[in-house]
Amino acid sequence: MTTGRRSRRLRRLVVVGVVLFGAFAVLRHLAGEAALPFQGPAVGVVDVRGVIGRSDDIVEALKRFSSSERIGAVVLRIDSPGGAVAPSQEIYSAIGRVREKKPVIASLGNLAASGGYYVASACDPIVANPGTVTGSIGVIMAVRNIQGLADWAGIKETVIKSGPYKDITSPMRPLTPEDRAILQQMVDDVYGQFVEAVASGRDMSEGTVRELADGRVYSGAQALRLGMVDQLGGYEDAVRLAATAAGIEGEPRTVHARTERRPWWAELTGRLLGFGPQSWVGATLPDGLFFLYQGHGLELR
Repeated sequence: MTTGRRSRRLRRLVVVGVVLFGAFAVLRHLAGEAALPFQGPAVGVVDVRGVIGRSDDIVEALKRFSSSERIGAVVLRIDSPGGAVAPSQEIYSAIGRVREKKPVIASLGNLAASGGYYVASACDPIVANPGTVTGSIGVIMAVRNIQGLADWAGIKETVIKSGPYKDITSPMRPLTPEDRAILQQMVDDVYGQFVEAVASGRDMSEGTVRELADGRVYSGAQALRLGMVDQLGGYEDAVRLAATAAGIEGEPRTVHARTERRPWWAELTGRLLGFGPQSWVGATLPDGLFFLYQGHGLELR
């Protein structure tokens, strides 16, 4: 065989190899979290990271894992200081729907406080590191008042409203006793919902939960003694628990849910280059920046 003929054959083999590899990568991308047929059962992993300001991606990921025959159990990996009330409640409810079909285990990372613990309490069991910061069961509403600064700067505001309480959280005037009473009633109501959810998820009495729910945080080791978590361990321990609960034998394989919206080409490039979910591809802003956009909303944090 001549050198030119060997070179042409080698080029064809390279082209075929690249095409096959590309087709496989595209198939993996299109398949999303769904395991390919020859890969066998797996543990699905859903990350709850940073401030909880929305729930749609996480709820959708839980829904996909719930309906996938390839996923035997789910691990919810939580590293969050909490966030908005409604998204936390939506994730909590979604976990309950998954648990009707398969086990859901919570793995608490560095921080699982307030809304982070709210969603964890829907799982069973909860695995925490000894140094995990957790708890902070409670509700907070911050109403800022800059009237003094506005007066100093000569800023005036004229408010036209349909009712006496429409501007109840305006930073341009102080709260009246009536305003404060209305907001306190709402905070107390949402706090009661929080306590009820934790009590239901952890199989505790509401009285017991209220004794723990004064806003303080606990270490993972303290939380274990108080019955807020079930055992100490890390992410790998939670994955092994999930695999055992699902009857998966041998070393469990994990499938991470995509909960970040990013262009298909960035997703595909990340897969081809081997970047994980925390890579620069589709990277998120530092968590602290999100606090700037919380406004005066009711938050579990």
